[in-house]
Amino acid sequence: MTAFSRLPAPMGLLIDRNRPITFDFDGTAYQGYAGDSIASALVANGRWLLSRSFKYHRPRGPLTMAGQDANTLVQLPSEPNVLADLQPLSAGLSVTGQNYSGSLDGDRDAFLGKFSKFMPVGFYYRSFYKPKGIWKVWEPIIRKKAGLGVLDLKFQPEYHDKAFLFTDVAVIGAGPAGLTAALTAAKAGAKVLLIEQQSYLGGALAWARFDIEGKRADALRRELVDAVESHPNIRILKDATCNAWFADNYLPVIHANRLYKVRAKQCINAAGAFDQPVVFRNNDLPGVMLTSAAQRLMKLYAVKPGSRAVVLTGNDDGYLAALDLADAGVTVAAVVDMRNAPADQRLATALQQRGIPMQTGSTVYEALHGKGMRHITGVDVRHITGKGQVTGSGQRIDCDLLCMSAGYMPVYQLLCQAGGKLAYDDAQAAFSLSGLPKNLTVAGSVNGRNALDNVLLEAAQVAGAACATLGLQAAPAPAHYTFEPRVNFDWPIFPHPDGKDFVDFDEDLQVRDIVNATRHGYRDVQLVKRFSTVGMGPSQGRHSALPTARLVAQATKRSVSETGVTTARPPFVAEKLAHVAGRGFDPYRQTAMHQRHLELGAKMMPAGVWQRPAYYGRPENRDACMQAEARHVRQKVGIIDVSTLGGLDVRGPDAAEFLNRLYTFTFTKQPVGRSRYALMTNEHGVVIDDGVCARFADNHFYVTATTSGVDRIYQQMLKWNAQWRLNVDVTNVTAALAAVNVAGPDSRKVLEKVCKDIDLSAEGFPYLGVRLGTVAGIPARLLRVGFVGELGYEIHVPARYGEALWDALMEAGKEFDLRPFGVETQRLLRLEKGHVIISQDTDGMSHPSEIDMGWAVTRSKPFFVGKRSVEILEAQPLKRKLVGFTLPATSMKPLEGHLVLNGPDISGNVTSCEYSETLGQIIGLAYCAAEQSVPGDQIPIRVEGGMVVYAKVVKLPFYDPETKRQEL
Repeated sequence: MTAFSRLPAPMGLLIDRNRPITFDFDGTAYQGYAGDSIASALVANGRWLLSRSFKYHRPRGPLTMAGQDANTLVQLPSEPNVLADLQPLSAGLSVTGQNYSGSLDGDRDAFLGKFSKFMPVGFYYRSFYKPKGIWKVWEPIIRKKAGLGVLDLKFQPEYHDKAFLFTDVAVIGAGPAGLTAALTAAKAGAKVLLIEQQSYLGGALAWARFDIEGKRADALRRELVDAVESHPNIRILKDATCNAWFADNYLPVIHANRLYKVRAKQCINAAGAFDQPVVFRNNDLPGVMLTSAAQRLMKLYAVKPGSRAVVLTGNDDGYLAALDLADAGVTVAAVVDMRNAPADQRLATALQQRGIPMQTGSTVYEALHGKGMRHITGVDVRHITGKGQVTGSGQRIDCDLLCMSAGYMPVYQLLCQAGGKLAYDDAQAAFSLSGLPKNLTVAGSVNGRNALDNVLLEAAQVAGAACATLGLQAAPAPAHYTFEPRVNFDWPIFPHPDGKDFVDFDEDLQVRDIVNATRHGYRDVQLVKRFSTVGMGPSQGRHSALPTARLVAQATKRSVSETGVTTARPPFVAEKLAHVAGRGFDPYRQTAMHQRHLELGAKMMPAGVWQRPAYYGRPENRDACMQAEARHVRQKVGIIDVSTLGGLDVRGPDAAEFLNRLYTFTFTKQPVGRSRYALMTNEHGVVIDDGVCARFADNHFYVTATTSGVDRIYQQMLKWNAQWRLNVDVTNVTAALAAVNVAGPDSRKVLEKVCKDIDLSAEGFPYLGVRLGTVAGIPARLLRVGFVGELGYEIHVPARYGEALWDALMEAGKEFDLRPFGVETQRLLRLEKGHVIISQDTDGMSHPSEIDMGWAVTRSKPFFVGKRSVEILEAQPLKRKLVGFTLPATSMKPLEGHLVLNGPDISGNVTSCEYSETLGQIIGLAYCAAEQSVPGDQIPIRVEGGMVVYAKVVKLPFYDPETKRQEL
């Protein structure tokens, strides 16, 4: 079969026959069409063997054609473990198989399957731990054999990001239920987000047959899809996976290189159900696939999946699939029904009219193959005599395709993550869901509705109920459901004495593996999973969970309902770390002085959600601009926009007590008109923020926080006060205020020109003093602080006056040569003073003693958040210390993150480093081992190119150690 021997239209919904594509698989060139997946194009070319199994290296081909199994894992040049039945074909694509030795067709490790009896379930737990030390011999061998794909170490990371989406109704799944639910909600006026994992809308309507004539599905799909795509209230995300469900309908949705963080007022899960395989010998051979996979190949890709087929079924859908195969020109050698008769006798008549033989009450006991097991050649069909039992002999039927369907299992994963309970009725072989949280509902086959009319009806009803909760009125839906026959065969498991009857295709687990796990004492299905690894592969139990539960139930003499299935945890499908670590989209905020900075030639940079000037000048002159700005602040006077500093107003009779409990310092006796350094730790004693606490009145404190941390600190304040119930009010006033810092020897002279109602003298307004007054007629809060180590004043005014304040100060400072400076310069100036920046010079384990902040902790207080942990940490020997270091100006400058060494070990890392023109040397902060932290010690730092420089540990601060300049 070649790429051009496709089925005629209307088969091939996804392919463009006018755009042929050439690609390469394992060194051989093949041709497909635009819209093909790798797997569909290969099967169209007669290439069925796509990969080798994990444990026994057995040949594997497509099973689901929907990305629900690991049989099609292939290697791309820059990415391993790619699902070939989902990966779109592209021109010039080079693909190889995985997990083989030698060649894919002639895998030298295929002999491992012959030794399966010597590798029973859990054998590695009991084989490689003795004699003592033997694991070191086995480990490299096992690691070499266990690997699947190959990482491309030269791969250049791609751009990934995150975005928020808010909607009234999120509908998961765009099959007939999802389309109907979305359309019903949208017509009622709701804003709808429709999330579909596949590249097309319609779900089973696009490939399944719902009636004997085979006409209803296509017409209904066109009608629903046209209505949904044209509705202005519906946003559609195709090729998108809702990867989990979290509280309050928070849905992480992966779409291409973006992770959407979706919040939905109402969520309707219409994710459908997984077609289930039958368990028999060699049920994993290429050419053995689910009925739904064969139908997908025909309807979506116009690929004829075989010449002569056998259909093994436990429901009426197998008969419909047989009619599809016959219509596509496939000879259906037999329909083997595990039941005694179809529920709808018209199906039997339809088969008879087409001359298709039927065998009821029978099953396939073994799939037959030729040399190399590269494809199925026939089946051994036997009559069923009991639960999992068959006659001693049977009939051979030659075929090159076996389609199987034992029934369906709901896509329950997200629902169980939401707290739902999945129950199984052993008598009816039917699933049910209960215990779902408010604002999460289900519709369609995920809820056990399989008849198309019932699916559409339930979707309309569920969407109407969701709209009613939102205060919207949907069109009324009828309440009558039609009778549905059973779709699940109660025991589609037929163990073979020679094994190879696979329950889990990912892990090569056979029936006896699951049974033997229970004989070892693992009666709980969760323990069976961990002992045998069933359900731990890429498929995550989609096809192994139900047969495993059935086998465990039988072995332990319980029901499947009592046994249950393994726990479903996020994520639903494997997600790349790039999605988790991708760039987040933050609110873009500008300070009141933003336009003035642009006019002055500022190079802007993000600081949290804010835009701030990094320095003033051209990017290529960054270092020179920074040094010039720093020199000017040290020698004359500079001004910096600090509006982005977090601002929190704390008012009330218990304000002092509240802050006393939150921060490490004491605030109950803080005088009015004074400020105090405020350091905050969490319950673990880890430093999480710092700032300045200014007391303007007995019951009024103004606390600053870091730019990026203020929202988190505000939340912490609200959380703790919800427990303490103190008489205090906390307000985040960050955006309500604008602020500047005027710093340098001439800063008092500048401020005196525009501030007439405050005594600015050293005696009248001392260091760490705070005042209320006016600046250029603008009501202001003034704080005398010294973050940059010079005489300086922070001026906080209502945000609407920010630009006016800037203009007034720039005008007043002309005669003193007042110049603006940026954040990069400020960071250099503070580094010279040895001031720590939280989250840059600290991490998730930094406690006060490590960063020399013990002076900021009042140990006599009965309580502050983290006090007990701080005491425990301080009682233990220090393992590391944040130290200052210097290097000659001619040395290679370390960068943030470069490693500090202690002999052959890593003892820390550089957190801040810059050249200081004021000091004439490179200065920095770094973590090192405690024994390396004595001033005068030399610490080795590995810099660019693997070179090592030896820095000198010095006592902080680097500049003005007696702090005389900021106390002028």
